[in-house]
Formats: sequence, C-alpha cells, structure tokens
Amino acid sequence: MKLIAGLELAQQQDLDAIVRIYNDSIPGRLATADTEPVTVSSRREWFESHHGNRPILVFRDSEEEGIIAWVSFSDFYGRPAYQATAEVSIYIDPACQGRGLGKSLLEAAIEIAPDLELTRLVAYIFSHNEPSIRLFRRFGFDDWGKLPDVALLDGNPTSVSILGRVL
Repeated sequence: MKLIAGLELAQQQDLDAIVRIYNDSIPGRLATADTEPVTVSSRREWFESHHGNRPILVFRDSEEEGIIAWVSFSDFYGRPAYQATAEVSIYIDPACQGRGLGKSLLEAAIEIAPDLELTRLVAYIFSHNEPSIRLFRRFGFDDWGKLPDVALLDGNPTSVSILGRVL
C-alpha cells in the first residue's frame, strides 16, 4: 500500500493523539455523535479492531508537530458479503483545519482503497456538516441516503446523510 508523504499506519503509541483529535471534534457537533470526551482506554478495542484491510492511518505534519490528522476504514456492516465496502472517516486537529488536509486524506483513502480489496466507500456525515458533504461530493461521492433526525445533539434532532462512491 503506497501512502502519501506524512501518512503512515497508526501504531499503538499513536492512540493518545488519535483520541485527542477525536475529542477536539466533539464540541463542534459536526463530526461525531459522541457528546462527551472518550478515553484512551475506552478506544483501545476499537483501535485494535483496525488491522488488515481496515487500517487507521495517521498524518504527521512534522516530527515537532506530531500527528495532526487521521483517517480510518471501518466495516460498513459486519457480515462477510459486505467486506468489499468500508466506511471512511477523517478527523483533523482543529488548529490545522483549512490547510487542505481533508482533501489530501480523502484522496489518499480513495487511492489506497483498492489495495485494501475495497470496491465501495461510504461516509456517514451529519446533514448540517456542509463542508464535509461538499468535500466528499467533490471526490465523486453521491448521495446514497438520509437518516432523518436519528441523532439528538444538545436537544436538537439531527439527520445523517449517507454518501457513497463506487471505486
């Protein structure tokens, strides 16, 4: 699997940074349905489930700055017939947003997906997260569905858009 410069397979020692970036996304109510910070220990099993053709990749801007973003591939649905489809998720340190990292990470995910034996990628994005929806559409993801008001964020019903791409 060929990776872009700065992108590498996540290692156990990267979990602290992965969780930090994830937790930093919670207050914005755009990227996750978690409403309270998660702990490193609570994410250990999730981390260990990402191997083989479901990796987590971390992006290091430089050794000084460390990990500033990550992308993961997750099972779309845990049954064998769905193994050629994966959910892709991207998280970027808020201080590093606006640099084009989302574009670079999504482009890399699409490029390496065939090496992971994937033929389709899906993304579940809050319908009000217009920047992420625009990004995924720019890379050929189409609207595959909508789950109306399935989440409750701060007392507000929130819909989830499902975007997908055939590779």
